Formats: sequence, structure tokens, C-alpha cells
Amino acid sequence: MELALVIAVIAIALIFDYTNGFHDAANAIATSVSTRALTPRVALLMAAVMNFLGAFLGTEVADTVGKGIIVTPSGQHGLVIVLSALIGAITWNLITWYFGLPSSSSHALIGGLVGAGLASTSVVLWSGIVDKVVIPMVLSPAIGFLGAFALMTAILWIFRRRNPGKTTRGFRLAQSLSAAAMALGHGLQDAQKTMGVMFLALLSTGHVQPGQGIPIWVKISAATAISLGTYSGGWRIMRTLGRRIIHLDPARGFASEAVAATVLYVMAIGLHAPVSTTHTITSAVMGAGATKRLSAVRWGVAKGIVTAWVLTIPAAGVVAAACYWLAHWILE
Repeated sequence: MELALVIAVIAIALIFDYTNGFHDAANAIATSVSTRALTPRVALLMAAVMNFLGAFLGTEVADTVGKGIIVTPSGQHGLVIVLSALIGAITWNLITWYFGLPSSSSHALIGGLVGAGLASTSVVLWSGIVDKVVIPMVLSPAIGFLGAFALMTAILWIFRRRNPGKTTRGFRLAQSLSAAAMALGHGLQDAQKTMGVMFLALLSTGHVQPGQGIPIWVKISAATAISLGTYSGGWRIMRTLGRRIIHLDPARGFASEAVAATVLYVMAIGLHAPVSTTHTITSAVMGAGATKRLSAVRWGVAKGIVTAWVLTIPAAGVVAAACYWLAHWILE
């Protein structure tokens, strides 16, 4: 039974990784597609390749997810907890994808771990959650908004006397680079979270030891799953992020992607924090758009997105807790 559960947890973790990919494909390419800097299929292929490469840039975020959220009991009991957390996260991903809301797959996973941990009376590492999840969760959108606003203001001032047509063409080319950087950051952040969960399952059954690194097959499988998910495309969320919040031009698309990618790298490599790529790019889009005029941003749409952000952790946690009670009754 334990071996069967390990296989099931690994399989469901990769399904979550796939849903993460198509749910968050918009993070990397929505602005580039909406400004016509890239065609949709070229953008998706580029994002998939960069997602795959980004997954191998480090394991800091995976270590935080695997060791810094909950203390998983050993054996079958620990596997049931991880399984329940994954189902909670997948459920929330599918709900928000259906309604076209760019919510955070990262926070859905963390909410699932906390919900299943509380339901099973496992030890939840609250200090680690505050330091590595809550504080970065607040800081990354704020930095994304203010950073994109500041960068776009500087761009408007620097290029104020340049030919508008040439400037627009130049920023369309620059967006190819900024979109690639954003996709690389998405792989660095989000593929590692799935690696962390898979490592958690292997750790609870003794297949790896606490001091060991993440096995290479875990890295390759997680990178492949998120890349395939990204290539399949999340068109519902792409429309929300690329057009419904604000109609972006290439310069504003470049500013939002460049700032968001920078935040992802700093949080992952510098602070080992699993931040939301969705929150970061969405707030950066709002910041860059606000330089046009505050009313240019559709704040009603933004309000619905922020509401989904607030609900993500508790909603995924509630679903994970319900799954745990059901799985515990059936399997244990």
C-alpha cells in the first residue's frame, strides 16, 4: 500500500505541475501576445523551453516547500497528508482557471499543505510560513507595482522625444527578451515547488534522507510536466491578464515583465522564498498601466483578482482538509 501511495503522490504531483503550467502560462507571455510582440504559439513554445531550463537553476524554493511548511509524519500517514494537499491545490487551480482568474498556484499548494497539516494535527511551521510565505506574498506585488510604475515613468521620460513608431518596434523586440526572462523565472519558482512536494513524499517514506539533495529524476520530471502544461496554454487567464486589466503597449509590457522577472529571481535565489509569479506579474501590469492614467486600469477586474488572491490559501486549505479526512477514513 505504501509503495502504491508513493507512486500515486508522485503522479498527482506531476498533474498539479501540469495544471500549474497551463494555469500560469499567461504569466510569461500574456503581455507579449497582447502587444503582438510574439505570436501565441511561438510565445508558448519559448515559455515552455524557458520553464524547463529555469527548473534547473537551483533548489532553494524546493527546499523551503519540502522542509519549511509542515513537518510530515513518516510512512503512509505522511503520504496521505501530501496527497490531500495536492488535491486541494489542483481543485483551486481548476476553479480559478475556469473563471479566468490569475490566482497563485504556489499559494494554492502552500494552502493545501497547511490545511492537510492542520487536519492531521501535524506540526505546521508557522514561523517559516510567516518569513518565507506571508511577508514575500505582501512584498512581491507591492514591489512589482511600484517597480513597474517607476521603470515605465523613466521610459516615458527617456523616450519622450523619440520617434513613436521606432520606439514601439524597439520595445516589441525587447519584449521577446523580457518574456523569456519571465518564463525562466516562472520555471525557477514554480517547478521547484512541485519538486519540493515530491521530495516531501520521498522523505516521509525513507526513499531519501533529510541531508540529501533532490534526485535528478525528480527535477527532470517536474521540469517536463510544467513545460508541457505551459505549452498547452491557459487562454482564459491570458485574456484577463493581457487585455481585461488594461490594454498594454509594448513599452508597458516590457516594463511589467522586466520588473516581475527581477522580483522572481531575487526572491528565489536571494531569499529562498516561494512567491507567486501570478501576483508579481499582475501587480506589475497594473503599475505599468497606471502610468497612462489611474483610470486606465480596470480596477473592478483588479478587485476580483485580488479577492481570488486572498481566498487562495484558505480555500485550498479547506479542500485539502476535507480530502484528508476522506482519505484518512478510506486508507488508514
